[in-house]
Amino acid sequence: MSQSPNATNSKKAETYWQTHAQLLKQAQQAIEERSYWSPYPEMPSGKIYGETAKEEGEKAFTDRLGACFTLANHPSNGEMTSDEASPFGATLNLSYHTATETQLIAAAKQAQAQWQAASIEARTGICLEILHRINKQSFQIAHAVMHTTGQSFAMAFQAGGPHAQDRALEAVTYAYNEMTRTPANALWEKPMGKQPPAKLAKSYKIIPRGIALTIGCATFPTWNAYPGIFASLVTANAVIVKPHPTAILPLAISIAIARNVLAEAGFDPNIILMACDKKGAEITKTLVAMADINLIDYTGSNRFGQWVRENAKTPHIYTEEAGINPIVITGTDNFKGMCGNIAMSLSLYAGQMCTAPQNIFIPRDGIDTDEGHKSFTDIAESLKKAIDGLLGDTARATAILGAIINPDTLKRIADCANKGKVLRASKPVADIDNPQIVTPLMLLVEKSDDKIWMTEQFGPISFIIATDNAEQAIALAGASIREKGAITASIYANEEKWLTQAETELAGAGALLSCNLAGPILVNQTAAFSDYHVSGANPAGNASLADTAFVANRFRIAAIRKPANP
Repeated sequence: MSQSPNATNSKKAETYWQTHAQLLKQAQQAIEERSYWSPYPEMPSGKIYGETAKEEGEKAFTDRLGACFTLANHPSNGEMTSDEASPFGATLNLSYHTATETQLIAAAKQAQAQWQAASIEARTGICLEILHRINKQSFQIAHAVMHTTGQSFAMAFQAGGPHAQDRALEAVTYAYNEMTRTPANALWEKPMGKQPPAKLAKSYKIIPRGIALTIGCATFPTWNAYPGIFASLVTANAVIVKPHPTAILPLAISIAIARNVLAEAGFDPNIILMACDKKGAEITKTLVAMADINLIDYTGSNRFGQWVRENAKTPHIYTEEAGINPIVITGTDNFKGMCGNIAMSLSLYAGQMCTAPQNIFIPRDGIDTDEGHKSFTDIAESLKKAIDGLLGDTARATAILGAIINPDTLKRIADCANKGKVLRASKPVADIDNPQIVTPLMLLVEKSDDKIWMTEQFGPISFIIATDNAEQAIALAGASIREKGAITASIYANEEKWLTQAETELAGAGALLSCNLAGPILVNQTAAFSDYHVSGANPAGNASLADTAFVANRFRIAAIRKPANP
């Protein structure tokens, strides 16, 4: 469908569409093939982004420190907020203008009509141009992500930059496909027997839901927010972005870029707005419960997710919530590789990933491996030693672990140390005077201790659970997914029957299942254009990033019928 050109379809928007149309075609092909593809290189290399890009990005970040981040022509109530702190010791001292909920809604409503009137190609071209410019600022955004979330720079660049941009492009592509599935115009002819046929000229128009609210998270502010933001924008909805109070800057930079592109193309920049607040004085609940909010994208805890579902006036809610991601070990033909892979999965970003494993199910009688039979104790000790070896070098440990951003996570680690037999204690990394950079806690528990391991313990906390046999291990993991939710699941097996059972129990429960990972790919990692992040089929979330269901209900189609010219 291609809506008729009008005054809002500026030459700039047409240029953006022509510039990026080939990129969209490549993205469409990648979605169909589900093979590896990314237009945004994940390596922070000067050969790719420009020899001076790294220095320029860092300077752009440091120049923002100690200042007020201002969005031109953005509504404001004259007040300021500031609640960001770097776990790496940098003094941020950033502040942001705030606005009332009423001001934000009024501005979004005023901008909405002009945006809706634009053609599909105009909106798509503008969204692709926004992503292009965001990509050029990947180094600046990486520093912002690093110092607001505690991710290491390498991870902040990849996950906060190109990988987040991939997911946004994926959402735009799915939305474009759905909006253009219906033709813009059709000639309808109905035979009328001996009478001339009845003829109607029909046209079809995209009708957005209205105002979308994206609720950001503290750990992956861009990766989790971009899909909803761009899916709503391209389908003609105005968007209010409510960043987490401790991770505003990455989204503020992104929103500033988006507003600049919109303004250059002749659109009201208030098509995208930012709702800033302070921890403990959030405006999230007020926004969620407003009748003028027609779409909600939320990433966070199950507890608040439930509140959103119960109190939102709109039924159109897309969530990624929490889960207890399992690993099942029934056997392996690469014991060393398995232990190393699991060690990295448990250590990466100190377990502060929604995809990180928590529960490791192992038969108490042990397993068969390429190194002979391994007892339950052998496996547990080998996993511990693998983590010790991985994090034995201070520089490498810091790069892998990053820092704990939330004091509640540090308290959770301390509290969990009393909930089982400590196999590996969590400690600050040696030679670094920073209590927020800590190693993983590993606990030995029984399957009967389900009050412990059946609760999500966000952070670098894992439970090694003894089961009666392999079949029970898989069954318990599957039951935990169905009851509590999981985004990922993993199995190690050298018998086909256990892999088959895992497909039924774990993938069948809606988790992304990985089998026998022993190399560089981790269960934590999901790839845009290939993997579905969250299935929407268990309590870990009701939506998938990204698929047709994620975009298709953000708009409806209205038809106009007129007598056809003879």
